[in-house]
Amino acid sequence: MKTSESIKTIAPLLLEAQKRMGDVKKGSANPFYKSSYADLNSVREVSIPVLNELGISVLQPEVVIDGKNYVETILLHTSGEFVSGQNEIINTKGTAQDAGSGISYSRRYGLQSLLNIGAVDDDAEKTMNRKPTALKGPEVKKSSFKQQVITSTVGTNGHATANVEWKD
Repeated sequence: MKTSESIKTIAPLLLEAQKRMGDVKKGSANPFYKSSYADLNSVREVSIPVLNELGISVLQPEVVIDGKNYVETILLHTSGEFVSGQNEIINTKGTAQDAGSGISYSRRYGLQSLLNIGAVDDDAEKTMNRKPTALKGPEVKKSSFKQQVITSTVGTNGHATANVEWKD
């Protein structure tokens, strides 16, 4: 993470933004992994109006650091103060579509991470007021869904890289 020399103006405004924002709804489906997720537009809809109201704009330029491509998410206040972080763009197939997907993922994860926005399921189950029940013995079945495992590393240059794996 990088910041301007002073963040005394932007820091309390980011606190106010977090108080107002809340979580983003998982409104998009990934049929390949049978999962739902909050897409980039959903994250933007939750965050940008609140940030803009407080005088904070969001910039997400692509930057190259040590030969690797990153999206830098910058929260820039009208005072000139800023907070920023980078997320590596992963493009495994080398196609334009894969590059676009990697940029979109990096933008979404960068904005969500920098603002500490959670994602919640948006389903009717919450309104049912059901109490969870424990399953015992042979009734317990292993899920057929894959588990997402995210690991991150910080290199000697101070830049963070996140790796995503899917495990049974």
